[in-house]
Amino acid sequence: MANVVVVGTQWGDEGKGKIVDWLSERADVIVRFQGGHNAGHTLVIDGTVYKLHALPSGVVRPGKLSVIGNGVVLDPWHLMDEIAGIRAQGVEISPQTLMIAGNTPLILPFHGELDRARESQNSVAKIGTTGRGIGPAYEDKVGRRAIRVADLADDATLQVRVDRALVHHNALRAGLGLEAIDRDALVEKLRAIAPQLAPFVGNVWYTLSEARKAGRRILFEGAQGALLDIDFGTYPYVTSSNVIAGQAATGSGVGPGAIDFVLGIVKAYTTRVGEGPFPTELNDADGERLGTRGHEFGTTTGRKRRCGWFDACLVRQTVATSGVNGLSLTKLDVLDGFETLRICTGYELDGERLPYLPIAADQQARCIPVYEEMEGWSESTVGARSWADLPAQAIKYIRRIEELISCPVALVSTSPERDDTILVTDPFAD
Repeated sequence: MANVVVVGTQWGDEGKGKIVDWLSERADVIVRFQGGHNAGHTLVIDGTVYKLHALPSGVVRPGKLSVIGNGVVLDPWHLMDEIAGIRAQGVEISPQTLMIAGNTPLILPFHGELDRARESQNSVAKIGTTGRGIGPAYEDKVGRRAIRVADLADDATLQVRVDRALVHHNALRAGLGLEAIDRDALVEKLRAIAPQLAPFVGNVWYTLSEARKAGRRILFEGAQGALLDIDFGTYPYVTSSNVIAGQAATGSGVGPGAIDFVLGIVKAYTTRVGEGPFPTELNDADGERLGTRGHEFGTTTGRKRRCGWFDACLVRQTVATSGVNGLSLTKLDVLDGFETLRICTGYELDGERLPYLPIAADQQARCIPVYEEMEGWSESTVGARSWADLPAQAIKYIRRIEELISCPVALVSTSPERDDTILVTDPFAD
């Protein structure tokens, strides 16, 4: 059976939550494979709004197994609060519907403190992090001083892990003018959360291997967007993990051969939260209109998103680095009523035409977008569920995007509602 990876192909906030939820009806297992609770997915189902941060989007689907993989960094206290909130909305979450990989690193209170202290004291160039400790937690993972979920099950192991982490962090905190960490209080806090997490912990790689042998369909859910990838994003204004599709394998414990289809999620325009280059950003009435109509405020932070025209040059890059087989185009309805639309097809840098965004940050900042214009449409696309429901100019816009990025559109989303989706190619088709 086909297994599908869903990744964002811009700077995040592309509408992955709805698409993953929509696809999860045909999946058996839904896997989060990277990021932390800095990600935010909003689902609207029969008028009910679910806001998820750590939980996979599949948790709102009865009878599905949702998985948090080892590529995620997990704040256990936030997770338990989120589970309680979703349960209060009538969703059942149990060890039969949620599994957490035992080798998942934990986000601890001092990670968030360090994250916020660095950002507040950085007078050179702020990154624009969410301040939730994701970056410091990943640093501890690669520094081999992380406390992982499985460590909570053995008190002797936990004590050794805490001591190892504090040798590093207390020295770092002293340099930042922060008080030393209260070791005993931290250990007690971890002991208290351990029994709450324990029922959900399992060997994810083994579970996924058995699921594949049984012919079950697996949906891998990415967070953020490919332009925030630690290697291929607009560094240093990126997240602290690999976001592109290849991470689905290492972030969950399956081989790359387990991936049959990569679905890239892309808005019909472009948005970004936080600092960093944004060639097509609009600081005018059109930008305000996009932000207002698209309700462009971050699910996690509430920060206003920067808005701009569709950048085919950037999406062409992310389609290549993630090996995208088909795109899901979201928020097409936000463009309803624009007389003229613009699409970025390349850049000019110091008099030279470029078909990609350069790697060097100073060059990225100097890139000038090259646009082509298209006629807009006055008709509404809200709630369209077939090509016949779309205006002719909207179809032309979609077709031009396909040409410019050399990738077909597989799905079109025309509202936040689950069923307002046009299916062109089924990613789960065998």
